[in-house]
Amino acid sequence: MSSVSAFDFIDSNGEEDEDYGSLGTRPTRDDDAEMDITPMIDITFLMLIFFLVASTPDQQTAVQLPEANHGVSVSQLHSILFTVGEGGLDYAPVYAADGKIPQFQLSDELGERNRQILAAVEKGFLENKSNVVIKADKTVAFREVARVIKEVSKIEGVKIHLAILETN
Repeated sequence: MSSVSAFDFIDSNGEEDEDYGSLGTRPTRDDDAEMDITPMIDITFLMLIFFLVASTPDQQTAVQLPEANHGVSVSQLHSILFTVGEGGLDYAPVYAADGKIPQFQLSDELGERNRQILAAVEKGFLENKSNVVIKADKTVAFREVARVIKEVSKIEGVKIHLAILETN
C-alpha cells in the first residue's frame, strides 16, 4: 500500500481515487458548464409585459401637453368648413358644414360637387373667410380628401387646414 498524504482523496475502501486527484486541485470545468441566462431574460420580459398590461394608469397624473410652438388654432366662425364622410370604395359624401348634416350634403356627381365646392369657397372668400377647414372621418381614403383639396386650391389666397373627425 502506498503512503497517503493529507491532501489525497481516499474512498470508503481505503484506496486513493484517481479521478479526483489530490484535494489541493479542483476538477476542471468544461466550457458547457457555463450558466445559460436566456430563460432568465425571457422571464424578465414576460414579467415586464405582464405589469404593463395589468397596470392601470393614474388619471390624476395625466400629462398636460404643451401648446404648439408654430401653429395657431383656426376659428371656425371665420372659416369655410367641409366635412368628408365615410362612404363606399369609390365615393365619400361631402358636406358644406361642420359635421354630417344631410341638408348640406353636396352632389354625388363629381363635376357638380366640384362646382359647389368652388362656389362655397368663393362666397366665403368674399365674406373675408380665407381659411378652409376640411374635416374627414378616420376611415376615409385620402383620395377623397385630395379631391376636395384640389378644388379648394383653385382659389388664390385660401389657406387649407385639415382635421380628423373623431366619432365615438
